[in-house]
Amino acid sequence: MKPRNPQLSLRLDLGGDTASQEAWAEGAPLAFLGSHVTLTLDTAHKQPTLDGVVLHLPLPPEATPRQIQDAAEAWLRSEAKHLLSEAIHRHSARLRITPPKLALSFAARSHWVHVEEDCLRCNWRLVEQPMAIIDQVVGSAVGSLPARAEEGDLFAAFA
Repeated sequence: MKPRNPQLSLRLDLGGDTASQEAWAEGAPLAFLGSHVTLTLDTAHKQPTLDGVVLHLPLPPEATPRQIQDAAEAWLRSEAKHLLSEAIHRHSARLRITPPKLALSFAARSHWVHVEEDCLRCNWRLVEQPMAIIDQVVGSAVGSLPARAEEGDLFAAFA
């Protein structure tokens, strides 16, 4: 039997139930790069800061689960954009092509990467996977981009 795609297991938090509230609390684990970081509420920090395996969120101890979730996911999306951009540029340089634009996708049930003409639409939750998987997925997507003629070589488009 074929193993289930881990992305299909993703669900949006609809809120309200105790289990989801406990997932967004002080000391909760957060999936990041194939491992976990521990959430810590820390008003001494002005912005989210990763210190080893501890993610310091600039929130007071009385923050609600929704506030914690919003802050943690905003940090994850920022990290996803940074890491995915680096991977796209690295693979584009290797293939000697112009790097495509990056757009983050928030679709709950889609592929990790959707290839468009000059853009890669990457699911932001890809940042939860190990870097080797991110590299493999992005490398495959960059390699499958449609060939484009260089701007200075107009005749190449008609050859």
